[in-house]
Amino acid sequence: MSTTRVPPPEPPGPLDSAGAADSAAVRLARAYLLRVAEPPAPAVVEFVAQHGPVAAAEAIRTGECPSRVRDETEARRKHDQAQRDLDEGERLGMRLLTPEDDAWPGWPLLSLELAAARGVPGVAPPLALWVRGRTRLDEATEQAVAIVGSRAASDYGDHVAGELAYSLAGRGVPIISGAAYGVDGAAHRGALAAGGTTVALLGCGLDAGYPAGHLVLLDKIAELGGLVVSEYPPGTPPARHRFLVRNRLIAALSEGTVVVEAGRRSGARNTATTARALGKVVMAVPGSIASAMSVGCHELIRDAGAALVASVEDVIETVGRLGTPRPEKVRAKRPTDGLGPDALRVHEALHKREGKSAEQIATESGVPVARVRALLPALELDELAERCDSGWRGRTRR
Repeated sequence: MSTTRVPPPEPPGPLDSAGAADSAAVRLARAYLLRVAEPPAPAVVEFVAQHGPVAAAEAIRTGECPSRVRDETEARRKHDQAQRDLDEGERLGMRLLTPEDDAWPGWPLLSLELAAARGVPGVAPPLALWVRGRTRLDEATEQAVAIVGSRAASDYGDHVAGELAYSLAGRGVPIISGAAYGVDGAAHRGALAAGGTTVALLGCGLDAGYPAGHLVLLDKIAELGGLVVSEYPPGTPPARHRFLVRNRLIAALSEGTVVVEAGRRSGARNTATTARALGKVVMAVPGSIASAMSVGCHELIRDAGAALVASVEDVIETVGRLGTPRPEKVRAKRPTDGLGPDALRVHEALHKREGKSAEQIATESGVPVARVRALLPALELDELAERCDSGWRGRTRR
């Protein structure tokens, strides 16, 4: 039996009699709400949270709801196609995932609720999600990283996106993107090549056949352990505003967002802005100063809107512990990394072949001779210096 994740309102509202409705009625109600309310529909989301989906759906259907809710639903409230949507979804291999289901990614989507409560516009959580694929969405988004960027990506952008996705997915980090041409597609393909998990968020119905050139890719994602996800019901066509609305889900379902290539005004920049509003980590990959496709990344970095990342190690270090346990030191440690400033200056004054006296080392390093005499034995213990007939010389660790 599914577990209710949204707590009942306190004090009880006038429509709470529907609280005991069975899961089939809840699913039917949420399918109806997705059809009649164009996301993000903040008033409808709040209304459902207060009264439950079944009672809220009935109130919207009859028009007996607050004016803000009527404004968001008036154009479609009589379009009750819920059962047909559920039947069509089942026929096409889709399923409706609701907040009442165990596999609902409640923790990452909480960032949308908190941002909406702070007054951030356009970030209401989804009422439900249509999903294609066998994986649980909560597991497919655990500690995930979003990789987004230009549709007209350069070879450099495609390569970087694919390599980052491949390396992260190989370490058990799920990859989230928007299935668009360019960077998004490269990220999905990189994750699949590594045998990892990837989630594609669409700005249209899952059956819309968009983008046409990625239909095979979307099928592979669903078949090979990933998921294709949308909050739009079957038959919903793609539209620019829907992709911008979709971007809030990409940002919310990931721990951090990497922008690989982006123009000054782009969907990727929009996703990065939303991620920052949600309190998520934003990263950007630098490119050529002559590339128009990297202008957006450079502006994000310059304005401190994103951390500069140039490798998978940078991404993991920036976001935090992701996927499988990572080595204690991400970057290769140099023998001198643990030395203090005086010890480092003394070590740099040593010659690899010829020995020097403590006085010579003090003169060259600028460290007082008494301090040099104290540091040299410590460097010897660290296998960075050794005594010889003519004094002290440097030593290379083996």
